[in-house]
Amino acid sequence: MNVDVRVADDPARAAAELLVEAAGHVALSGGSTPGRTYELAARLRLDWSKAHVWFGDERAVAPSDERSNYRLARTTLFDALSRPPEAHRIKGELGAEEAAALYEVELKGITLDLALNGIGPDGHTASLFPGSPALDERERRAVAAEPGLEPFVPRVTLTPPVFAQARVLIYLVTGEDKAEAVRRAFAEEPTGEVPASLIRGVETIAILDAAAAAHL
Repeated sequence: MNVDVRVADDPARAAAELLVEAAGHVALSGGSTPGRTYELAARLRLDWSKAHVWFGDERAVAPSDERSNYRLARTTLFDALSRPPEAHRIKGELGAEEAAALYEVELKGITLDLALNGIGPDGHTASLFPGSPALDERERRAVAAEPGLEPFVPRVTLTPPVFAQARVLIYLVTGEDKAEAVRRAFAEEPTGEVPASLIRGVETIAILDAAAAAHL
């Protein structure tokens, strides 16, 4: 599973430039890294009206909750656009099981053109944590998942087959605290203990800063 590894001086901008080139169905991520990417993407392209935006995962919280991935995308991207995309929100406020079931139906027949993912220090991506049963899911497209790191609230995550069908999967990873996880994800044999080592798209690009790439 080859990965195009790119070490960038400004990873957020590099990811934003790829993000604005995408058309069709795009899955966004949450966490601490992508906010600046979304801000830059909004400046690079104000009209997203032809895009459908999905979410790789979500916390089981209301869309106004500061822990919500949707809220991050809305405040950093959607609200800055002249013509926003059609956003397909995971309804986390309904609880993880019900939200996953609804997203499963909504995702039927959808192939992602681009997915933007991160990697946690433990090697997780989306809400696919080390040893998670969701890593073995091959039928469903969205499932409820238990958290492996803070915030410790139930999650909804897309499953490996959805990411595998994505035309381009981008990993955006920064910081020295991610360097060991990056090495295990991209330079060692795939293992369920490092979920990011298993999750690949049709094409996979890893955009890293020098600190995250230090152990490659």
